[in-house]
Amino acid sequence: MIRALPQSSIEVLVLQAIWLSGSVDAMGVARRYDLDPVEVADVISDAAHHDLVTPQPIPGVHGWSLTAAGREENLRALAEELEAVGAEDMVAEVYRELVPLNRILTRACTDWQLRPILGDPFAINDHTDVEWDAAVLLELAGINSALPPAVEALGGVLGRFRGYDLRFADALAAVRAGDVTRVDRTDVDSCHRVWFELFEDLLATLGLDREAELDVLVGGPHLLR
Repeated sequence: MIRALPQSSIEVLVLQAIWLSGSVDAMGVARRYDLDPVEVADVISDAAHHDLVTPQPIPGVHGWSLTAAGREENLRALAEELEAVGAEDMVAEVYRELVPLNRILTRACTDWQLRPILGDPFAINDHTDVEWDAAVLLELAGINSALPPAVEALGGVLGRFRGYDLRFADALAAVRAGDVTRVDRTDVDSCHRVWFELFEDLLATLGLDREAELDVLVGGPHLLR
């Protein structure tokens, strides 16, 4: 029986936000899940005390990353949360449905970056070929249409999944309005970044590694936990 869990604990949200971002400060975590920045800072401070997070060592970059212990704790907490709502089969089914779209997204981003020409199969896409770019946007539009029901199903039991479809739609709208960076940039809320975070969220929730696509489809997952 699936049971609704509208919102994860702040401890889960903080660790998962850091997991998905790779490195993020307290304000970034707070913005992601609309949390109180002071409470987030307290949770991060406690996590650092227990060696679950560590300051980003890059000079000039003020953020936090998960330690090995933090990653292990995050996977444990996500597994416990998933078990609490009894939704593992449903989440796994949504993941299976999205795997083919992941390949389409990857191809679309490659085509957005490169437009092969005679003598140069790796020529940079300068976005002067309207038909080429339109074909990429058509692929992204298909993903955009498929996301709302998937996110609605996920968000109905795990509230932290809410909003991925809206973020993707916003990124695609920005591209259509002329902002070519919103397809594949990783430092802005692009189609690629939103999709990557959604997929990473699903993988972590299910305890799967990055090589999991084929195994999930045939029923033999590589477990992270």
